[in-house]
Amino acid sequence: MYSAKLTTPRLDGFRMPGEFEPHKGCWMLWPRRPDTWRLNAAPAQAAFAAVAAAIASFEPVTVGVSRNQFDSARAMLLPEIQVVEIESDDAWMRDVGPTFVVNGTGEVRGIDWTFNAWGGLEGGLYHPWDKDDRVARTLLHLEGKTRYRPEIIMEGGAFHTDGEGTLITTEECLLNKNRNPGLSRIQIEQYLRDYLCVEKIIWLPEGLYMDETDGHVDNLCCFVRPGEVLLSWTDDTSDPQYHRSLHAYQLLSAATDAKGRPLTVHRIHQPGPLYRTETEILGAETAPPASPRIIGNRLAGSYVNFYIANGGIVMPLFDDPQDEKAFKTVEKLFPERQVRAVQSREILLGGGNIHCITQQQPSGLRAGRNE
Repeated sequence: MYSAKLTTPRLDGFRMPGEFEPHKGCWMLWPRRPDTWRLNAAPAQAAFAAVAAAIASFEPVTVGVSRNQFDSARAMLLPEIQVVEIESDDAWMRDVGPTFVVNGTGEVRGIDWTFNAWGGLEGGLYHPWDKDDRVARTLLHLEGKTRYRPEIIMEGGAFHTDGEGTLITTEECLLNKNRNPGLSRIQIEQYLRDYLCVEKIIWLPEGLYMDETDGHVDNLCCFVRPGEVLLSWTDDTSDPQYHRSLHAYQLLSAATDAKGRPLTVHRIHQPGPLYRTETEILGAETAPPASPRIIGNRLAGSYVNFYIANGGIVMPLFDDPQDEKAFKTVEKLFPERQVRAVQSREILLGGGNIHCITQQQPSGLRAGRNE
């Protein structure tokens, strides 16, 4: 539906569910942008296809593809993965796709946030971004879902919710002047309350070091389930990430959620640190307005940037010494789900990871109910 509803999800009785609640399926976009992805995006496309295949073993996957990439994407993706034509500027479905909300009867609607490529002309990663800003509207039209269009710049990776009234975000991102300079913290909080139906907002100071999204929380921490959070961590006190994670740990450990429960905070050691190699800048366009890719730049690698699927977890690995321990940590935290790992450094080279390139569409039903 192209016309936007003028009320809010809260007024209409809708909330954003936790990512661990049942899904109808998963949405992705197909990478092709030559100044984000090296070698005409061929290595990234192989990595995206591997992620899509892993998720498809748990739930339906639909990939939005530009018209000139449609046939090649269809050939690379598994037959059971649906491919639809959606034009976009890049491939970060978490940030440009809709945030879905549900009500008590199982109806699903979508929020179409305004998108400005993580900062617009003041630190954004590319322009123009008009095709990206139309992705959510197009997707909701394809699905026949009611659309909300709030007057705020927001990305789906900037917040995590537990589905029970609690939200975590970072000041580094949502209070950045390149997003909504005319809005105060209180006004931004009101948008989160009105559109995601949350009661308790936990503000962390910063996200992951060198995260080019200005500190998206989905690269730093996430809800494992209500009352439990997983945080990216390092024991190296000389690493710039150490104090970022320490401050987050202290705040989360002292916090209570919307239901008054203290949070249990689990830690998972970060990979690396990881740095962009000389080989990894070959074949990547770096002309303005794209964000430059430079040899030796630190990559914002995180094991927290995983996708929670129906009965499964699809998590990133980096061919790093921490991989095995991280995999076991996630297995232990999700005993009811099967954990599958994808080597995803090629996705990281583009600036994000598995959670960033996916967006769950909830079924509208709570866990434990039959569809």
